[in-house]
Amino acid sequence: MNTSRSRGRTPRTLRVAALAVLLTTGAFTPSASADSARTETPVGTSGGVTETVVRVKAPLPASFGARPAACDWLSYLRYRSSSGPASSADADRVLVAQPGILEGAGAFDSVARNTVTRAAEQGRHIEFWALDRRSNCLEDRTGIASGDQHTAVDYYYRGKQVQGRTFAGFVGNDKLEWMAKLGIEQTVRDEYDLLAAELPDQGVRKAKVLCGGHSLGGVITGYFAAADFDGDPATTADAGHNQCAGYFALDTTVSTSLADLSGSIPDDTNLPDVGLGYGVVQAGLDSGLLPRSLSAPVLLNPETMTLLAIAGVGALQDPGGEADLPSYLPANTNIEATNRFLFSKDTATFLTGSPAVKDFRLTNEAILGSLMDDQSVPLAFLQSSVGFFDGGTVTDKNFPAANGSSSQPGLFGTEYKAIPAQPHGPLYTWRNYDRVGDPDDPGYRSSDGTPFTVAGKEVTDIQELARSMAAQPLDFTEQYFPTKLVTDIELATSPQVKRLVVHPDGLTANPTLTVLAGDGLLAGRVPADLHPVVADGYQHLDVLTAAPVQNNGRPEPVSTALTEFARTPR
Repeated sequence: MNTSRSRGRTPRTLRVAALAVLLTTGAFTPSASADSARTETPVGTSGGVTETVVRVKAPLPASFGARPAACDWLSYLRYRSSSGPASSADADRVLVAQPGILEGAGAFDSVARNTVTRAAEQGRHIEFWALDRRSNCLEDRTGIASGDQHTAVDYYYRGKQVQGRTFAGFVGNDKLEWMAKLGIEQTVRDEYDLLAAELPDQGVRKAKVLCGGHSLGGVITGYFAAADFDGDPATTADAGHNQCAGYFALDTTVSTSLADLSGSIPDDTNLPDVGLGYGVVQAGLDSGLLPRSLSAPVLLNPETMTLLAIAGVGALQDPGGEADLPSYLPANTNIEATNRFLFSKDTATFLTGSPAVKDFRLTNEAILGSLMDDQSVPLAFLQSSVGFFDGGTVTDKNFPAANGSSSQPGLFGTEYKAIPAQPHGPLYTWRNYDRVGDPDDPGYRSSDGTPFTVAGKEVTDIQELARSMAAQPLDFTEQYFPTKLVTDIELATSPQVKRLVVHPDGLTANPTLTVLAGDGLLAGRVPADLHPVVADGYQHLDVLTAAPVQNNGRPEPVSTALTEFARTPR
């Protein structure tokens, strides 16, 4: 191992101890205000960063109708320097981050820790709030929180109890009537209400809060900046742009358009045709004729997204152990289609299902890498750069798109894809990001001679990714993403949505930091007028998941840029 690349990383023994603390979240007693309108529960402290999960009661209007009681609360992960002030109002800065499409608060774990740590090293105490959208209230983390992969599978797919609780099942469209109204207006209102509850002094918010997000979170931030929250445009203390000292955009732009997010929504999702017009789409959502949550038949639905966290559990529980997850999972259409999509080297393999993923010997880390790495998963907005396969020969993965055929990231990205080539053969292990390019690296190449990867394009530690996916009280993904949130933004010129942009100058009223992934959704079409910081070699998720020290020995650039932006006087 090239030890120069490991500087600044937490030793494995300490990481395991810290993860054990994270997995025992339920053992802590939350602190609560006298009227129980707020709870703050410790998650753990490691590396000088204290993490808690905060829940604030914020009931929806009665017009939303019946919904689970948990959906009248807003939640976020709060990261702060352990040596800093206990009160958020006393922090030097508070970064508030909106997640992207199908994304939850847990996805911000690494960038939040890196940023808080970097600032503390400079003598400044900042906080990072990773927001959960309200729809995440429908998720049940009980099986994942057990810390055992078999227990999690049994809980979600076999009806077995965990700590006296039985999984109620994945929620169908008929149970999501209240989500038909959960669009951009309520989403930005939720952010405002949360900020006002947590930092009641508007002057403190204006002086200290930096508003931003990842992917779709940049667009939500744009609507927030342009919004008015008291119904009177003439009074601007409540205006969105006056709740923030600045904006930050992570592989996105602060805007009110989806134009810069090409490839972030797969074509095969159940997103309705917005050409029908706002009124027809809304009527379809209200009646249930249209899907109230966004999903796709492969990987992107509540059942299969749960598999991502379960794979993370295995990678934490026994990283180098031989995985039995593919054979332990129940056989059903969703899981079979996802396995074929991810593990088929060509169309013929996809159609026949042979060889199947269960025919290969893979470690638990290799399973997670197969599900999330940019040399494996075809969907660009799900890709991270966590290393590469090891232990056996690999071959080109030419399904659903052929290697070398894409000149723009789009849906599938530009990285060459690979798949193990020896069913019933050797145990395939996972070479972590910081071991790519080491002397013992086999240097796998595609059939046309192109290296599948190089050290400069690997940036995320697979164990940190596993922690974000499996050891957080709030999910990495968003299993029930509100369809209306996307259709509202796609219908931005309709009167019903256009009226929400009350202060259009709010988008440029504050300084903006734009950080882009070099190989992400905006690769090849970077808006130069934004003077972005470009993280070379990064994929769309890497801006959130990258390790604190990179393969060039330098500090991680996204958190470095955020720290500098937070330090600059406003």
